[in-house]
Amino acid sequence: QVQLVESGGGLVQAGGSLRLSCAASGRTFNNDGVGWFRQAPGKEREFVAAITWSGGYTAIAVSVKGRFTISRDNAENTVYLQMNSLKPEDTAVYYCAHRDVGGRYDYWGQGAQVTVSS
Repeated sequence: QVQLVESGGGLVQAGGSLRLSCAASGRTFNNDGVGWFRQAPGKEREFVAAITWSGGYTAIAVSVKGRFTISRDNAENTVYLQMNSLKPEDTAVYYCAHRDVGGRYDYWGQGAQVTVSS
C-alpha cells in the first residue's frame, strides 16, 4: 500500500508559477516513482510528468515541456511539480500517482485544483 497526498494548488494569474507537492508514504522501492496527471472539466485525464525515486527515469509531456519541471526529495519522500509560465489551459485538477516498477500507476492522491486566470 502507498499513500499519496498532494498540496500546493491554488489560483494564479496567467504567466505565474505554482509548485505542487506529492508526499508519499508506505511501501516504495528505488525503481518505483511518481507521476503527475491532470484532468480538466469535460476532458480526459492526461499525463503530465513522471520520475523514479532513483532519478534514473523522468518523462514530461510535450504540452508542458519547457514550463514544468519534475523533481524529487528522497529524504522527504516527496515529488514536486514546478509549474512556470502558467496558461489558462493548464487549469485542471492535478493528481499524483504511484508508478510501479512496470510503469503502471496503481495508487492515486486525492487531487489538487489549479486554476489559471487570464
